[in-house]
Amino acid sequence: MLGNCKGVIFDFNGTLFFDSDKHVKAWNKLSELLRGVGISSQELQEHFYGVPNNRAIAYLLQTQSDEEELSRYSELKEAYYRDFCREHKESFHLVEGAEAFFELLTANSIPFAIASASIKTNIDFFVRSFGLERWFSPERIIYDDGSFADKVSMFRSAAAVIGVPVEDCVIFEDSESGIRNALDAGCRNVVVVDSMGVADRYHGQPGIVKIIRTFEDLK
Repeated sequence: MLGNCKGVIFDFNGTLFFDSDKHVKAWNKLSELLRGVGISSQELQEHFYGVPNNRAIAYLLQTQSDEEELSRYSELKEAYYRDFCREHKESFHLVEGAEAFFELLTANSIPFAIASASIKTNIDFFVRSFGLERWFSPERIIYDDGSFADKVSMFRSAAAVIGVPVEDCVIFEDSESGIRNALDAGCRNVVVVDSMGVADRYHGQPGIVKIIRTFEDLK
């Protein structure tokens, strides 16, 4: 797997932590609050997965909103999400094999970072809950601080942080939008973490070099 790998960038949600169900529940709860209905599967793929919160909330509101309003609803959605995480303790852990893979990268002096659409409150929650500081210094966790237009810019920022051109990085992603953004950023070595069991749709796609279920598949 490592081969000529020069650097690695991980998405977080759905990639290092299987939490799609909790995000869906939280987005649906917010959608019902804001517009009286839940979110369709198509909407989730097109407007929510791998998309910064403010853009997703602007889609729900469908009106001109200021940053304060978007930030307020973003914090509310993530509070819902963290509550759902705490309620499901049996699934509240990193994906199998992730920690061993971090250690392997470290042992081989391959730099790695996280590029996540999560907001800082959630990042702090993950760092505390999973002990991420053992492998990631704060500057190597790129998150939604409001300055990124999309995940493309997040991937490029993460590549810059680890000092490796994005085209020489391996990016681990799980969502269709995240994979597309990784490719749009210039990466040609995308590993799909197929947490949703939809591997067939990715086979043979240019730029996708491997499909795994968990990081134990990299052994």
